[in-house]
Amino acid sequence: MPDGATVLADRSPASQLNHAIDLDRAGETNRAHDLMRCLADRLPDWDEPLSRLADSLRRHGNSAATDAYRAVLALNPNREPALLALGALLIDAGAPREATIPLLRCCGLAPRDPDVWPTLGRAYTDAEQPALALAAFTRALDLAPRSITLVHQLVAAVLAAGSGMAEAARLEALSERDPLDPMPHLVRGLILDRMGLLDPAIDALEAAVALAPDAREPIRLLAAVLTRTSRAGAADAALRQALELDPRNPQLMNDHATVLMRMHRHADAAALLHEVLHRHGPYASIVCNLASATVCLGLQDEAVELARAAIALEPAAVLPRRALTNALPYQDGVTGAALLRAAQACAAVLPRGSLPFPKKAPGRDRVLTVGLLSGTLRTHPVGWLTVAGVEHLDPAAFRIICLSRAAEPGDPIAMRYQTVARSWENVAPLDDEALALRTRELGIDILIDLGGHGDAARMTACARRLAPVQIKWVGMQNHSTGLPEMDWFLTDRWETPPALESLYSERMLRMPDGYVCYSPPPHAPDVMSAPVLRNGFVTFGCFNNIAKITPRAIETWCGILHAMPGSRLVLKTHQLGDAPTAARFLESFVRFGIDASRVEMRGSSPHRLFLASYNEIDLVLDPFPYSGGLTTCEALWMGVPTVTLPGEIFASRHSASHLSNAGYPDWVARDLADYRAIALKWARDPAGLAKLREAMRTRVRMSPLCDAPRFSHALGLALRHAWTAA
Repeated sequence: MPDGATVLADRSPASQLNHAIDLDRAGETNRAHDLMRCLADRLPDWDEPLSRLADSLRRHGNSAATDAYRAVLALNPNREPALLALGALLIDAGAPREATIPLLRCCGLAPRDPDVWPTLGRAYTDAEQPALALAAFTRALDLAPRSITLVHQLVAAVLAAGSGMAEAARLEALSERDPLDPMPHLVRGLILDRMGLLDPAIDALEAAVALAPDAREPIRLLAAVLTRTSRAGAADAALRQALELDPRNPQLMNDHATVLMRMHRHADAAALLHEVLHRHGPYASIVCNLASATVCLGLQDEAVELARAAIALEPAAVLPRRALTNALPYQDGVTGAALLRAAQACAAVLPRGSLPFPKKAPGRDRVLTVGLLSGTLRTHPVGWLTVAGVEHLDPAAFRIICLSRAAEPGDPIAMRYQTVARSWENVAPLDDEALALRTRELGIDILIDLGGHGDAARMTACARRLAPVQIKWVGMQNHSTGLPEMDWFLTDRWETPPALESLYSERMLRMPDGYVCYSPPPHAPDVMSAPVLRNGFVTFGCFNNIAKITPRAIETWCGILHAMPGSRLVLKTHQLGDAPTAARFLESFVRFGIDASRVEMRGSSPHRLFLASYNEIDLVLDPFPYSGGLTTCEALWMGVPTVTLPGEIFASRHSASHLSNAGYPDWVARDLADYRAIALKWARDPAGLAKLREAMRTRVRMSPLCDAPRFSHALGLALRHAWTAA
């Protein structure tokens, strides 16, 4: 007999078992287990020693716990804790169907036990029996109606069972019977959110918040849903309310910073993120968000360093590497090779999933199904630069399917896409694996990504190969994706000359004219006469995001202003509506000796007023290395030329493409000296500027830049080539 049992031979079995339990708590595990086994051997009809041994083995992660619980149940088949524990261990061991046997027995013995029903729900979930899982979680929530963990488990089961609408209807009826209970509204809101029905989801969650204004979870969940919508003001208000209840929650603070950035309050967002890092330490996701806020403040070098710091924190994570690929194109001096390396490093950590790659269906000349993957098929740069080309594709040759968020109600660009598309699929609720499965079900032949690594983008899904042929076009198209599964890169001869092809991992799918087709807005105001004729001085302008305006661009612009005494510069973009940001940016010009009165900072405005502001501008100074895109097209439409300096990365060549495609290649500079020379040559020729302005809209309208039928014909040929090429 072991030593511990010898010492206690004269004590009662209960005293010996209590001593064994004390030994276990004191860390003398082996002695405790020996004593429990001795008691079990001496008293074979007593299940308590074996039960205590099994519990201890389970706590210590010992695989023998499963057999120990089986031994307990052989003695006492109705021992409820042993039935529950055995079921949980079998789930963890990957035997969920076997786990349901002891768990169902436990449910019968203890139908009001709040722990057994959710464990049974887990078993059915892992056994891929979602309807039974739903029944189990529904019963569990009846017993613990305030459990948020159970709410999320129930919602997952509802969706897996395909019972979303039925359960939402049941919960709505339940809330009508008990109008003061917030939980049916809460659960219904989460179900609708997961189904991509954001507006009714928000309505339900707002009802839950109204009924439980002091509860943390309803307002937190409402804020999370609003954060993923375009309703930034409502999200801001909800997050402030959530933070009043939970002021130190880092996720809420991070979400609030995200919303502040969407409201163009990047300085406030950066300050909040610094506070989170000070309080909670260096989380990679927080550092990534800070990198985004920092680059939008025009601090490109700092943003890149932050992204690299996030990579150091989590080298194998996707988000930090995505942050670096998004920040690098804005940094002065970045090379195409450096961007390609960063993109390939990001692509290397993307999960690929388990689905086999889709294969081309036979039929060289058959109708091809083209999927447009984007979260921004609406009034957005992606929309303005693609919709006209897509809607003129030959419907006898191409079937369009939009893979996006729920369409923005009443949005004119979204309505144009809906008109031309065979179907509009709301893929926002789908994870990457589910999206890959859905594209196979839809029979997508060619997938065109229009999001890159931007907001609401699905480049991670593209890594799972959504279609036999995948093409990158517009939407964070700043350089190569680096993704081996991205076959083609839609471009043109100005964006990607042959000498730069080696800087891309994709094959070049070159258009004969430009790579986009600009769709001028019908609300654009008329072009007015050149402001230099009215003012007696030339007015330069730049309406680009200040993330694109580097210190070298500012220095160059200051040199131009010095060379043109009396000239002015107007900067207009959303970030400059923030007074501290505008003041800091203005100081950058003052440091180069430019009087502050010569540089005007303007914030954002409604689109028609934004376009009308070009009637106050004589000449646009394009930023570098990240050039204007849609802004250059809009300036041309308003009769204002842009001087640009292309580099070797794709993002640096947008304006060069648009200007050349519109018939103004002489505005594309060879180098920095030529950029300055072009700007000064035209600034000193008011009559020439006025004449250029008078004819520009007509010339742009007649050019390939706005010729949708011509563009669409070329796009159709390019898509067919991508499909048939080996």
